[in-house]
Amino acid sequence: MRIIGGSLRGSKLEVLDAPGLRPTPDRVRETLFNWLMPVIEGARCLDLFAGTGALGIEALSRGAAAVDFVESDARLVAQLRANLLRLKQTASVHSMSANRFIESTEHHYDIVFIDPPFAENLWESSIEAMEIKSVLSADAWIYVEAPAERHLVAPATWLLHREGHAGALRFMLYRRVMPSAKL
Repeated sequence: MRIIGGSLRGSKLEVLDAPGLRPTPDRVRETLFNWLMPVIEGARCLDLFAGTGALGIEALSRGAAAVDFVESDARLVAQLRANLLRLKQTASVHSMSANRFIESTEHHYDIVFIDPPFAENLWESSIEAMEIKSVLSADAWIYVEAPAERHLVAPATWLLHREGHAGALRFMLYRRVMPSAKL
């Protein structure tokens, strides 16, 4: 697996074989980061189910100011840290569940990547936790990857900006839009 754009373009990521791990395909990452190009520079990002860290590392490569990686599998955490060290990238890697991280963080994120292991069905619980804890900036961008047949119920404040399909995969980019206060 390689980084496809930015300062780390062409850099190889070492990938472990782990249950439920499905690295986001190159074509999907390229499409996603084309969509995010106007907003990635200087953004604070959260790679919530990091796995290989490809989404977060791609964000760093393209100018994100900071990325928090969250991964519960200790082997994947070790591999992610090794990849970041080898690529000379500074980022925070958190070895814990997504919901535990959401409960503990004090940061607000401009861009969030949500790509959980499909078999664990963690979309709604992590989305609900992010809204309850208010970890998203008012105009955050949220990327969600799911099986093509999976129907996701997004919060009312999330507007679907774009979506695509790649085989059995559906990927969506939402924009968080807070309603304006009425006087």
